[in-house]
Amino acid sequence: MRILIVNPNTTASMTAKAAAAARAVAASGTEIIDATSSMGPVSIEGHYDGALAIPGLLFELKERQAAGYDAAVIACFDDTGLEAARSFADVPILGLCESAIATAGFLAQRFTVVTTLERSRVLIDNLVRRYGMGERAKVRASDIPVLELEDPASGAIGKLRAEIERALAEDGAEAIVLGCAGMTDLARQLHDIYGVPVIDGVAAAVKQAEALVSLGLSTSKRGSYASPLPKPFTGAMSGFSPVSRIG
Repeated sequence: MRILIVNPNTTASMTAKAAAAARAVAASGTEIIDATSSMGPVSIEGHYDGALAIPGLLFELKERQAAGYDAAVIACFDDTGLEAARSFADVPILGLCESAIATAGFLAQRFTVVTTLERSRVLIDNLVRRYGMGERAKVRASDIPVLELEDPASGAIGKLRAEIERALAEDGAEAIVLGCAGMTDLARQLHDIYGVPVIDGVAAAVKQAEALVSLGLSTSKRGSYASPLPKPFTGAMSGFSPVSRIG
């Protein structure tokens, strides 16, 4: 099977990191294809960035339809554009947050999501509650701008570890979820340090995508994820019109 990893921000090094994490866990018969958005923010930190990242995400999904993919993973822990992508696509679309907390729920009664900035913490806390895990999970911010995760000299890893240690000491956390795609390469190292499950959303989403494809299941097109109704879109959005077969 072919799984597309789409980074909805425009930083190619983050795409490469997510793709490497995906390939590390993919089954032998799974091909990982990666794509970086060609338009939008260099990192996604909060609602404004997320909203402006969605057109680029949908464009990448559309552009790669001809080559074909069996499922796609949106490589942002905010689950940026997930609902729109599921309405657009005829294959399973997985988000990092939803996949990671579902996986954590199999492994621990209580867990903590450790993310980057406070604005992201609020957004992710809302997602966790929406996904039904609000009573079992806490979300913490480690005060790390996303792009600092790309800089070994930034001190970001120390801030992340300090927040994980507070989560274990104060939250009763039995597992840790890494709340940013930029943290994906740290999961194994942090597991070895703290001795608890550390869940990376990219790895979790890839394995869940493989399972859905193997089961022959895809997103329901009845109701909320039905394909968009044909209508013209105007201005800069004209290429996204369902008339142009984006749905």
